[in-house]
Amino acid sequence: MTYAVKESFLTLQGEGVQAGSRAVFLRFAGCNLWSGREEDRAVAQCRFCDTDFVGTDGVGGGKFRSPEELAAHVERVWAGGPERRLVVITGGEPMLQLDTPLIDALHARGFRVAVESNGTLPAVPGIDWLCISPKAGTQVVQRSGDELKLVWPQEGLDPAALEQWEFAHFLVQPKDCVEREQAVRAAIALAMQRPLWRLTLQAHKVVGLA
Repeated sequence: MTYAVKESFLTLQGEGVQAGSRAVFLRFAGCNLWSGREEDRAVAQCRFCDTDFVGTDGVGGGKFRSPEELAAHVERVWAGGPERRLVVITGGEPMLQLDTPLIDALHARGFRVAVESNGTLPAVPGIDWLCISPKAGTQVVQRSGDELKLVWPQEGLDPAALEQWEFAHFLVQPKDCVEREQAVRAAIALAMQRPLWRLTLQAHKVVGLA
């Protein structure tokens, strides 16, 4: 198995329940909902993505030929001791590449493995923290996990229906778009109207972290 990694870097988790935690962000290349090319955005299943996941040319990116090679790379990026090691695997869509041997290799080096996925592919066993962010118009098959992150507003998604899914935490995050202020107000309104939901913000963008 060769893993195509867009970028990897040390930062603080900026979103969700684990916001503020020191973590290695490992971004896989590729997604099943959008090619990543702007000319395809209008016909993509996910049209509001704000992430570059095309290629392997980012900082800390490249192609890794084995799970052990990639896990060793993550450990070098961590550049610290064994305490509270956390790697956040994202994309693109990480389930296109993530597999059990890589999770095992990361666990062997003391990392907790967190994953952020769109939920259209089943989660790999062994993940320590699973965040699902559903996209309107897609078939979400992974309806359980630790954290459901609803980017809002999204026409075609019903928060009441999502509440029937099996998650420990339900978070609503304002969409990063031209109508940013309207999105913030809509997310606040949802959290106020439906107490199961908690507001989460992209704190890394507020404080200027990657």
